[in-house]
Amino acid sequence: MGNLERAMQRILVKQGMVAALVAGALGLALLPPAGLTAVQAQILAVVLVTLGLWASGVVPNYFASLILFAVVLVFGLAPADLVFAGFGSTAVWLIISGFVIGAAISVSGLGVRMARVLGPWLDGSYARMIFGLTVVAMALGFIMPSSVGRAVVLVPIGMALAARAGFAPGSNGRIGIAVTLAIACNMPSFAILPANIPNMVLSGAAETIYGAHFGYMSYLALHYPVLGVVKSVITAGLVLRMFPAEVAPHLVEAPAAPDPANRSAQMRVAAVLLVTLGLWMTDQVHGVNAAWVGLASAVVLLSPGFGVVTPALFKASVDFGLLLFVAGALAVGALVNASGLGALIGQGLQELLPLHPGGTATNFASLSLMSMLTGVVTTVPSVPSVLTPMAQDLATASGFSLQAVLMTQVLGFSSVLLPYQVAPLVVAMQLSGEKLGALARVLLRLAVVTVVVLLPLDYLWWRVLGWI
Repeated sequence: MGNLERAMQRILVKQGMVAALVAGALGLALLPPAGLTAVQAQILAVVLVTLGLWASGVVPNYFASLILFAVVLVFGLAPADLVFAGFGSTAVWLIISGFVIGAAISVSGLGVRMARVLGPWLDGSYARMIFGLTVVAMALGFIMPSSVGRAVVLVPIGMALAARAGFAPGSNGRIGIAVTLAIACNMPSFAILPANIPNMVLSGAAETIYGAHFGYMSYLALHYPVLGVVKSVITAGLVLRMFPAEVAPHLVEAPAAPDPANRSAQMRVAAVLLVTLGLWMTDQVHGVNAAWVGLASAVVLLSPGFGVVTPALFKASVDFGLLLFVAGALAVGALVNASGLGALIGQGLQELLPLHPGGTATNFASLSLMSMLTGVVTTVPSVPSVLTPMAQDLATASGFSLQAVLMTQVLGFSSVLLPYQVAPLVVAMQLSGEKLGALARVLLRLAVVTVVVLLPLDYLWWRVLGWI
């Protein structure tokens, strides 16, 4: 069987699975099961179809989001302000500003220049490049509170390094670098308290509901050794195994002497980037959200005379299809929570998974898997909103402390099965110009390794620290 026949067969299988999902969803919507209202059953049906379309790739992601919006609004399942709340979220505006900043770094040649600076440290081999970029992204997680921001800065540099190493678009080497940066700019930050949105949602919900406070260092000591360091090493190893490549014998160099106009543009972009980084790093001091800092930077980079991003480049660099997809992902979380489905899903998982005082290892695995599986339906940022109100009941059922139960959420929502669950992963791949499917393949394997290897390691580490 040729490659074309196999590809067609895979497409037909996916289409068949989606058709079966749609049929099942129609049945669910028309005949609500016991325990669900008619509206809840209908919302669950459209959410399941949307997730199936995103996961299968049978239609473009933005088209799946449009289907979600249309069905929910036409049938009056939720008000428009809830459905379209994602367009007013900081995530969408941070993504827009990220595209502008990324375009400025690339068009000015600053990415190539910075790649030359990093080149001598990373050029030795493909493995050195993968592990080196992972370390750089991990380090940036401690000083920049935005996963999208980290991707905006590092992905253009990584792509310039890929070109320097002789990796063409679509090649294993370039895909490997793109996937590495997408994951390294996002995953290790789950182990750093103020470094991403789900962590902060968990912290805020725990404080509001229970008066519980998380210390920066205790959070870091509990999570970073395994979720930060070990998981990053395993990720780099998976990338090297799945996308093997070799650096070209003679590195491909950009022109040695950029013309004065390019040098001037690079200096302007570098100045804006340094100010932006400084404001992102000090957000707890000045209190301005990272999205609004990025938006102000985008305005400067788009401004006539000083900016380097032209109207034509703006239209080419901002992917509005991606914005629709992200808004759809945020809408799914909002719909699931507002309809009460989130709480029902959590309660259902609580009854399904074995929890009993004294079963320490079983309880640890059950609570972690509960968080992981909830994130598949609600998307990752919504997991703390769903599970935190249940934490005291879960603590009673498991015999764990409230703090320990809250911390098991991190183990689950940091384990991503598919890219749609975490918008910054999708943004990073979009910035790289490589296909999302490559990232999905790595994430699925990483999730398996997490369940089989990392959760047991985390369990042992928590025992050493006396958390359980």
